[in-house]
This record gives sequence, structure tokens and C-alpha cells, in this order.
Amino acid sequence: MKHILIVDDEEAVCWSLQRALGREGHSVSVAASAEQAFTLVHQQRPDVLFLDVRLPGMDGLTALARLRQLLPDVPIIIVTAFGDLPTAVRAVEGGAFDYLAKPFDLQQALDCVHRALQHRPASAAAPEAADNAGPEEIIGRSPAMQNVFKRIALAAPRDVCVLITGESGTGKELVARAIHRYSTRRDRPFLPVHIAALNPNLVESELFGHTRGAFTGATQARPGLLALANGGTVFLDELADIPLPVQVKLLRVLEHNEVLPVGGTQAQPLDIRILTATHQDLTRCVAEGRFRHDLFFRLNVFPIALPALRERPEDIEPLAEHFLRRFEPRALPLLPQTVRFLQSLPWFGNVRELRNALEHAAIVACGGPLLPEHFPTFSINLSHKAPAEQLAAVVRQWLAERVRPGSPTPPGDLYAELLRCVEPALLEEVMKRVQGNRWAAAQWLGLNRATVRKKLALYDLYQTPTSGNAEEDESEGAASSNPKR
Repeated sequence: MKHILIVDDEEAVCWSLQRALGREGHSVSVAASAEQAFTLVHQQRPDVLFLDVRLPGMDGLTALARLRQLLPDVPIIIVTAFGDLPTAVRAVEGGAFDYLAKPFDLQQALDCVHRALQHRPASAAAPEAADNAGPEEIIGRSPAMQNVFKRIALAAPRDVCVLITGESGTGKELVARAIHRYSTRRDRPFLPVHIAALNPNLVESELFGHTRGAFTGATQARPGLLALANGGTVFLDELADIPLPVQVKLLRVLEHNEVLPVGGTQAQPLDIRILTATHQDLTRCVAEGRFRHDLFFRLNVFPIALPALRERPEDIEPLAEHFLRRFEPRALPLLPQTVRFLQSLPWFGNVRELRNALEHAAIVACGGPLLPEHFPTFSINLSHKAPAEQLAAVVRQWLAERVRPGSPTPPGDLYAELLRCVEPALLEEVMKRVQGNRWAAAQWLGLNRATVRKKLALYDLYQTPTSGNAEEDESEGAASSNPKR
């Protein structure tokens, strides 16, 4: 049996954790403040400690430093309902074992305790916390973004390659800048390189540099972008667009920490951290032979996946307020109907599209409150996406409109409701393709004929044959009666 200490001033959280941990066979103590926790840890040393950030008196992050001195080997799990990137970074750099954002699932907390009890802490001292993010702050209070914050905090102090993935406009460069800002290279250059913007014929020269006379027009030697960032961080955006020959040289940079300019014979030592990003599926690129598998694994040491904005509608309001404070503070606060309107949109351009839409609306509103009619007309062309991707996007939009953030009662019939939306169109289209033949439709759909017949009757799509040889007609592949519509 292990002893767990919970430091939180919310009685409901303490009660839930205490009950769940008790069922696991642990003994549990509860403290409502950091000061009370200091007293309890002297009375009985805990094996794991839960620590809330916002506490009466001393806050949790300040208490974390003192608790680390008192309990250097005890895993401390930071808990907060007000998570942001600086908080996550301070928690991780302050020596926290893990970081949970409220509301969290009890099973998630139990799994965290299980991992903590198996944890063997490192003896190295944690570095001092970095400053707040400032104007490039990443905004998000959704569980998905809380996880992103935690992964940034974990990756920043470790000099490893990070692959950032996500749709266009989700903020991949902001994540890269945050990793650099909280890293040990923060005082050295941060150089973003957009591969798609480089001349395809000169990518190698742009990245690695060239010697004098290396090619026509090379009248003098020139260092590459990687060398210009020596000691700092290079962010390679649109990674999938790197030509295959250049991928070979980039792999050498990563493996040997040196760069060979175009036309050169002597490699030059190089000390850089490489962060990369792409909106494409690199695993598909590898399978198609467009991207080297060895380079993919070398760059994908620590992946960070950014969620699309439509997948985290609870972040739209704080994002909107953040942008408005920057270019039109008179427009605050946002009206409830405007927030609901923004949360109902698909945002295929993600955070970038939201920012542009808000700027447009602020201009039209002329300093007054923003209303739905102030925003631009949203006409998104999905033709560039595969049909399956289009369908998935529509389902996500439907779910965002059906389930509002903060709804007091969760829906209980989403699956049946979605089927009622899509089944009629699927059945009708299949019946048209098979010219009304229910036997053939059953083969297409992978259902038995009785099920197809019931579903057609349910949606009143096709008349059920009344003749005695209907089953025989179906088994022979004959068409059923004409459709009602």
C-alpha cells in the first residue's frame, strides 16, 4: 500500500481522487493549501503527490520548488484548471512528474499514479524556468491543447529533433518558436526556412551553402542557411517538399553534425537543433518513395500533432479574445451569439482563418460589438481533398454544431442520430446504382436482404414488392418495383 497526498482546495476533486485511490488500495491524505501540505509531508512522507496550481496562500508552482527540496525523489503531479504553455513549462522544468488539466478522467489520474510509482527520478537539477511567451503566446484551454503544451515543455530542454504535424494554419511555427524559446539555445538564432518558398533548383545551395565556382553564377563562396543558424535552431517547414538528393545531405548533417557546401571537399562542423513541420502525411510519402524512411525516423524523434481548430471549439472564444485585444480591443467582450456563431463554423483554415475573419469583422463593425453579419462569407472549397477526407470534415462540423462546449448533459444518441442523417442518402444512392435490386444492394452494403428491406421501409425510400415471387425475383437479380422518389 502506498501513501498519496492530494493538495487541492476543491473538495469535489479531493473526494473523487481519494475514493478512486482508496479503491486501488492506497492510503490518501488531503491538504487544502500548500502550507498545510508542508506540515503533512513532515508527518508522513508520500509516495506520490498531487499538487494544484491555484491554491489559497502560496500557489502550487511556488510550492513545487520547496516540495522538490523536501521530497527530491517523490513524483509530483501538477493539476490545474487554468493551463497554459508557461504553466506547463514551469511545471516540467520545476521537476513535476506529469501535468493534468482539469477536468481530467479518473482513470487518467490512476494511470498517472501507476506510472509515478514505477518512476525512478533523475538526480540532475532542473534548469530555471523561462520567461512567459509574450506576443507569440499559444492559446488553448482544450484537453488537446493542454497535451500540446505538455509535449512542448517536455521537448524544449532536450536537444532532440521534433516533428510538428497539423493542417495549414494550426500554428506549427508558433510551436517551433516556443520550443526554441524554452530551450537552452534561446539566446542563439532561430531561423525558419520554408522549403516550398525556395527555388527547387537551388534548395541544396540555399541550405548547405556553396563554394566559389561550384556552379554557373557562383562568383563567391556563400554560407548556407544551416550555417547561419550555427549554435541555434533551424525550423524546416513544408518538410515533405525537400528533394530526395537534398534529403541525403540533411541526414548527414543530423548524423555527423557537419555540413558540406555544394562544390566543397571539406565538411564544416555544425551545431544546430533541427525542428521540422509538415501538413502532409509523411508516412504516405515514405511509402510512395518520395521521402527517405531513415530521414523520417531521424526527424521524428519526438512528434507533436496539432489538432484542427474545428476539433477544439472550446478554444475559439479565448483565441478570438486574444486576437481582438491585439488589433481591436474596443470590440470586446464578444457577444454570446457571436461566440456560438464562430463555434459553428468549420474553420478549414484553422487559427489563421479565424484571425483573418476577426480582423475583417472588426473593420466592418467600426469599433462596435462584433455580430455574425460582420464576418466574411465562408465558402470553403473541399474539392482538393479526397472524398473520405471531405466526409470526415463534414462529420466533424456536424458534431461541433450538435454538441456545444460546456453542455450540462452529454448527448446519448449521437451514433443513431448520425445514421439517420447519412443512411437515407447511402441507401438511395446504392439503390439507384443497382436499379432498385435489393438483393444486389444487400451485396454492396454487406447486409442481409431483410435488413435492407427494413431500412428502406424505415426511410420510406423504395416500395416493398407485394407479389409472391419477390424473393425469387431478388435472388435472380431482377429489379424491384420503381422508386417512390
